[in-house]
Amino acid sequence: MSLKKALLAATMLSLPIAAQAQPITGLYVGAGAGVNYRQDSNYSLRGAGVNLRDRTETRVGYAGVGSIGWGFGNGFRAEIEGNYRYNQIDHAFRGSRLNGGGVHQYGAMVNALYDFDLTGFGVSPRTFSPYLGVGVGYIWSQYRNVRGAVTGASLRLNDTDGQFAYQGIVGGAFGLGDVVPGLALTVEYRFMGTLEPTINGTLNGRAVRAEGTNYNHTGLVGLRYAFNTPRPVPVAAPVAPAPVQTVARTYLVFFDWNRADLTDRARQIIAEAATARTTVSSTRIEVSGHADRSGTPQYNQALSMRRAESVAAELARRGVPRSEMVIQAFGESRPLVPTADGVREPQNRRVEIVLK
Repeated sequence: MSLKKALLAATMLSLPIAAQAQPITGLYVGAGAGVNYRQDSNYSLRGAGVNLRDRTETRVGYAGVGSIGWGFGNGFRAEIEGNYRYNQIDHAFRGSRLNGGGVHQYGAMVNALYDFDLTGFGVSPRTFSPYLGVGVGYIWSQYRNVRGAVTGASLRLNDTDGQFAYQGIVGGAFGLGDVVPGLALTVEYRFMGTLEPTINGTLNGRAVRAEGTNYNHTGLVGLRYAFNTPRPVPVAAPVAPAPVQTVARTYLVFFDWNRADLTDRARQIIAEAATARTTVSSTRIEVSGHADRSGTPQYNQALSMRRAESVAAELARRGVPRSEMVIQAFGESRPLVPTADGVREPQNRRVEIVLK
């Protein structure tokens, strides 16, 4: 794969498609670890009378990445990344034979990424947010203790070379905000390539130079933490409305001895009760007649009823429906002021109007 084709492929992978970004705003950090597959390398070996083109294979190795970045609040992010990859060299296919050593790769990249919001598809960004990105940087390839044989001669490669690097990133973030606000689990695939590194070595003690392609396929699992993610506001439990308490209001209408007609003062009190009915939550009006103990119980029972009826008639005249009234008489059985039989007590000659 040429550099031009690789850059084009990575760029096409990173183009935002029609979706809205779930924005990260401000500083964040991330780290990941996983596996690295270093694609079979076409390489050339020149020097010491040798001009050989061959193909080498490496075993699946491991990789680690750490990054610090900034979210712009519109789905775009920019970050600086440090990375490391290692693969053990397995063998060469044709004219050479490699039987040991490995390739260490480490360097720094600058990445641009875009987060997607899948809310329109019923996926909450707090649950899952995919992203794409591209990056460029510089990677050092270190061949350490690579040994083998070429046409019977002993080959040794121990050298490091740095080259321009590029990468494409496809990933997804799974929100862990219920555990720690701002924390996410990330899963990524990265394609990373470099220009061909040049590695110096020896063949039977004579200087040689190896050059080969360097393409890597990396799978990573990691964590990302955004520092200024708003903490979720706890939802207050709905407060049940306080029950409406109806406070009973009582009005006392007093009568002269052995009388059931209304005085001016009595009419004034009844008017107040009728007015109060319209301003309080009243579902029932009790009109209760009473008498003192100056007569016989039978007479006082009838007298207390006449008094109750007199008050009820005045309430009705002032707009209180009789259907809302409960008219009752208690005679001398419920004195306001306890007395002996036959005593005339003004406080007991009354009608109680109770708004409930």
